[in-house]
Amino acid sequence: MDTMTDSSSLRDSFARVRTEVGKAVVGQDGAVTGMLIALLCGGHVLLEGVPGVAKTLLVRTLSRTLQLETRRVQFTPDLMPGDITGSVVYDPKSGEFEFREGPVFTNLLLADEINRTPPKTQSALLEAMEERQVSADGITRPLPVPFLVAATMNPIEYEGTYMLPEAQLDRFLLKLVLDLPERDAEIDVVTRHAHGFNPRDLAAAGVEPVLDAATLAAAQADVATVTISSDVLAYAVDLARGTRLSPSVKLGVSPRGTTALVAASRAWAWLTGSEGVTPDHIQAMAVPVLRHRIQLRPEAELEGVAPDAVLRSIMQQVQVPI
Repeated sequence: MDTMTDSSSLRDSFARVRTEVGKAVVGQDGAVTGMLIALLCGGHVLLEGVPGVAKTLLVRTLSRTLQLETRRVQFTPDLMPGDITGSVVYDPKSGEFEFREGPVFTNLLLADEINRTPPKTQSALLEAMEERQVSADGITRPLPVPFLVAATMNPIEYEGTYMLPEAQLDRFLLKLVLDLPERDAEIDVVTRHAHGFNPRDLAAAGVEPVLDAATLAAAQADVATVTISSDVLAYAVDLARGTRLSPSVKLGVSPRGTTALVAASRAWAWLTGSEGVTPDHIQAMAVPVLRHRIQLRPEAELEGVAPDAVLRSIMQQVQVPI
């Protein structure tokens, strides 16, 4: 089988994942695409939206389509760091201390309502997300491969929520915003429930596993073959630098954010069947990759300026390579 056929077959498997997810999740195509891009990049994803827009259902449904181990942690104000990473406990039978793994030791970790726990506990995920390992009792323990954190959060204006630390936000490849569905999509959702759809029984909804770890690894390797010219790379850098020069921005995008933009754009190019990254791919990924990596000035926030609007304004100002 030649390379082109291999690539086409791998893309078909991701198209089947989208189809399976669509059996349970309606009207969130952009979020589904973002999740697929995160998988291809081996990156983490943050899902923000008001309660009831299928954030958790999206992650649960995606996990069912993947033949990977999945665990869920419900973040609450009293959750402790060891409840996530694991801790050293005394075993009375052996008379020794031993490490008991926490739920982070999995392939896909659903961190549900991550901003309902204080920053100290949120930060327990930092090493796991960045280094793919957990350090405890002087010993470093590697996490399974692949490892991806899919975190859901409510808008920070909601009662009982905490700001995520900037260092942790920067570890998320994408921040996807799930809006309330359009009228037709909402009618579809309500109709499905009226006909017996049970979001807690995805098997009954016909959602089937279609992707395993080997296929995912092959797809990730294939994404790495997508070319990107020096002009397009420079364009991504110029967009990131534009955030640092914007009068509305207090803290702009770091080089980590620029590399994340390039990686996500390459994955999006691969999904669309393109052999190379174009400025259009960069523009399509700029907002979800960069929106959580900039801090607005207080006066801009008081005026109601949104990060998405700032990023779109910067894209209009930065010269696009021909």
